[in-house]
Amino acid sequence: MAKSAPEWRSSVSSRVSLARGLHSMVVSCSSQTPVHSSSPHFHADMDPPTPPLSDPTHKDQSVPPLPVAAPRKQVRLQERRGSNVSLVLDVSSLGAVEPLCSISTPRETILHLLRTSKRPLTAPQLQDAAAQTDTLDKEYQKIPPNFINSSELDIPGHAVKDRYKTILPNPETRVCLQNPVAAGKGGGYINANYIRGYGDAEKTYIATQGPMVNTVEDFWEMVWQEKSRIIVMITELKEKKEKCVLYWPEREGQFGRFVVRVAALKECDGYTIRVLNLQVGSESRVVRHYWYSSWLDHQTPDCAGPLLRLVQDVQESREALTPPGPTVVHCSAGIGRTGCFIASSIGCLQLQHTGQVDVLGTVSQLRLDRGGMIQTTEQYQFLYLTLAMYSRQLSPSDPGSDRRALGDQHSAAAPAAPQSQGHSPL
Repeated sequence: MAKSAPEWRSSVSSRVSLARGLHSMVVSCSSQTPVHSSSPHFHADMDPPTPPLSDPTHKDQSVPPLPVAAPRKQVRLQERRGSNVSLVLDVSSLGAVEPLCSISTPRETILHLLRTSKRPLTAPQLQDAAAQTDTLDKEYQKIPPNFINSSELDIPGHAVKDRYKTILPNPETRVCLQNPVAAGKGGGYINANYIRGYGDAEKTYIATQGPMVNTVEDFWEMVWQEKSRIIVMITELKEKKEKCVLYWPEREGQFGRFVVRVAALKECDGYTIRVLNLQVGSESRVVRHYWYSSWLDHQTPDCAGPLLRLVQDVQESREALTPPGPTVVHCSAGIGRTGCFIASSIGCLQLQHTGQVDVLGTVSQLRLDRGGMIQTTEQYQFLYLTLAMYSRQLSPSDPGSDRRALGDQHSAAAPAAPQSQGHSPL
């Protein structure tokens, strides 16, 4: 029958006490009768001395040593099981180990998707794709918007120069004003980005918001600094609320250090062209201003004809300038209608030069340069329809058809409206 715990402890204690007593007697006797190391045998009536209990080399000891409990370390609350403190392991003694796989951050994943998203289409494939609205909706929803958080812009006071607090310029491509006076007013900040064009050509466009009362001087400063010769405006001044302030004069006006004069005006089918003289001191430049006012915010035009004519008109003006400087494009926020115009321009050049177009890749590229370009699914579908219309106008058998395709539309346009009094015709 098994002994209880108290009985077992008592038995062990008795045996230990007896062993210690015998050991004391042996030590006492050995001190009175020494044993010489030269003697081959012990005394006949004496047993060999029992080694001390603490001697670990004695294999025959029958009484185990008393277990000595290790001192317990006081455990803090955060070290107890169930705490939220991560366990740190020292793996330096494990030898060679396989390197850990790198973990992509959400930001890196977004940039990777935008850089690698492609869907090149031939002209027939483009026609089919433009009719598949559900597929286009899914395709659009998968494109990361790449909006910028205000914490990523380390520019004190930039908010007063932003028309919309959630539409901010990507830091990597934003335009910085270099003029000391303009830079001193707000760190050279303007809500604008350089945008790549066809073939990844750097700084082909500048996408920006509609100027505000307190940013008109900055706007003209940017136009002057970048030597831009073309401005494309795709918004009304007011659509229920202010979308853009009037930043050019009726005839002549002063904006900071800039004098702006309207030299000529022409009404086209869907848009208006103004030729402006921009002057600083004794130096002046000619800037062409295109105003497409019939496209309302968050909507799409009834037809693509006026937009295609505008795209072709602007492209022909760019090719006539050496160098043209970046084409400045703005709507209200600088991402929706602005993105549609730039994407249409790039897509038309793709079709002209390669016979193919990559709408998905183009929009992804635009969003790398400025977040949120092409603002709605409807705008994305309209972009497909616009390029599909343009591809139908191109005849592969006629090398000159790419020029005449939009020229025919110009000839079919309504007669130009009478010129405003005091302005020269173009």
